[in-house]
Amino acid sequence: MKRYQFVFTVLAIVPLLSFQPPGELRFRKQMIASESNETVGVFDVNGDQQLDIVSGSYWYEGPLFLKRHFIGNVQRVGEYYDDFSTIPMDVNGDGNMDFVTGGWFDETLRWRENPGDNKEWRLNDIVKTGNIETTRAWDVDGDGFQEIVPNTPNKPLAFYTLQRDGNGKATGQFSKTQVAETHGHGLGFGDINGDGRNDFIISKGWLEAPEDRKNKPWKLHADFEFGSASIPVIVADVNRDGLNDLIVGQGHNYGLDWYQQKREGKTITFIKHVIDPYNSQYHTMEWVNIDSDGEMELVTGHRYRAHNGNDPGDNNVPALYYFKWNGESFTKNVISYGSFGEGKGTGVFFTIADLHKTGRNDIIVAGKDGLCVFFNLGSE
Repeated sequence: MKRYQFVFTVLAIVPLLSFQPPGELRFRKQMIASESNETVGVFDVNGDQQLDIVSGSYWYEGPLFLKRHFIGNVQRVGEYYDDFSTIPMDVNGDGNMDFVTGGWFDETLRWRENPGDNKEWRLNDIVKTGNIETTRAWDVDGDGFQEIVPNTPNKPLAFYTLQRDGNGKATGQFSKTQVAETHGHGLGFGDINGDGRNDFIISKGWLEAPEDRKNKPWKLHADFEFGSASIPVIVADVNRDGLNDLIVGQGHNYGLDWYQQKREGKTITFIKHVIDPYNSQYHTMEWVNIDSDGEMELVTGHRYRAHNGNDPGDNNVPALYYFKWNGESFTKNVISYGSFGEGKGTGVFFTIADLHKTGRNDIIVAGKDGLCVFFNLGSE
């Protein structure tokens, strides 16, 4: 039986402006490419101690990101490139950073091998998984290394562990651990019940992590139903009461909400609070300190043409926001908003990183509306 309540909080109406008023964060937008790939990662590709931008068929050399290098062709299906994540990982242990990706149409988890020179990057299959909405990396088993976790709606939920030799060197091989026989659209990871072990959040509940996460069953708690939930679902103590809450976007509809965790003995319930019901396609998000005040903010936005114009609000103008917790609710701040070519959406996998070592986090976003960087200039 579902155990959640719906409590709607009042939203302050924020004008949709393309600039920030005095005292708010300022950003400098730099267009990198007009490619329509929807994923972007950031890591040092060539070992020069500068962060580079990696998206689709190309990587862009830092610190200026003007010179681009060919990685390899990516399968095109309709309006999509079949490439829905860019997770940095030295898969074969050769010291060069590779990346892990996966696609909806070819239903395969893969990694691209960084050759260390200007040659094409070899594409290596890991496993056939079924349709991959996108992929994330989390340390599931608590050994200090990240596992790969694809969101594969209507297929089993599983994580993939990169195998290492006796010296801790990556071998290029992965082992599979299945967590659930099926799951839906949406995926999160974090400690719900406070036992020190991170749990999985899926669209129809949360899966409690056992002590032995690779060999014991994960228990499903069907405490909510989120529909076409975001990837990730954020797990964070929003109101600072010592209990982890959930932040959920609707990936293919309108809605952005947070679910307050409540406890009565060992019984866990969630109360829904609305953050923003007026925008659609909140498909992906990050929980990060964007304004350098030591507190975390929610960075997310509209995934432009997520389903090629077929979802509610799919053709709304591209937009990118950060939401700041004010002690009672979230305040919406505009980073970018405007018609195609002016505003910018999130794509399906974006990255936040301090590209130029300024001490401020920048936002790097790809999508059907192009690839660009929002350099964080701080506040006045």
